[in-house]
Amino acid sequence: MKLDRTDIKILSELHKNGRITNVELAELVHLSPSPCLMRVKRLQNEGYIEGYSAQINLGKLGQTLTVFTEITLKNHRQHDFARFLSVVGKVDQVIECHLVSGGYDYLVKFITAGIGEYQVIMERLTDMDIGIDKYFSFVVLKSPIVKSHLPLTSLFPA
Repeated sequence: MKLDRTDIKILSELHKNGRITNVELAELVHLSPSPCLMRVKRLQNEGYIEGYSAQINLGKLGQTLTVFTEITLKNHRQHDFARFLSVVGKVDQVIECHLVSGGYDYLVKFITAGIGEYQVIMERLTDMDIGIDKYFSFVVLKSPIVKSHLPLTSLFPA
């Protein structure tokens, strides 16, 4: 299915505010409510919209630690990557894991209760012998810019 400019605008607006009413959404994308709802349902059925969620303010809940970790594997065969991912994917504190080009293999984002918890996780991962050769940790001190929405209309002008 090919998306048009209105579909992209719908996705962009829903990404900014998943709780927007259909009437408000229709107004923003210059459609009447019925065709707008039909498009949203089509976008859901086609898998463009995977779900809706709440954005949680972790600072209100308590103190946390965010760590970006560069991980290099000992070997680079397909089953080495699969073994690593099968274990790391089960760690609740792993929020993102990206296979990257450059001087290391993975960039992993952890959110933990503190440095002690992060250290325990990394010791457990290295002791499991899942192929980690080395890792470097970067503790986040402050996040002055964090965007929760993607620039859909710039990426896909349609």
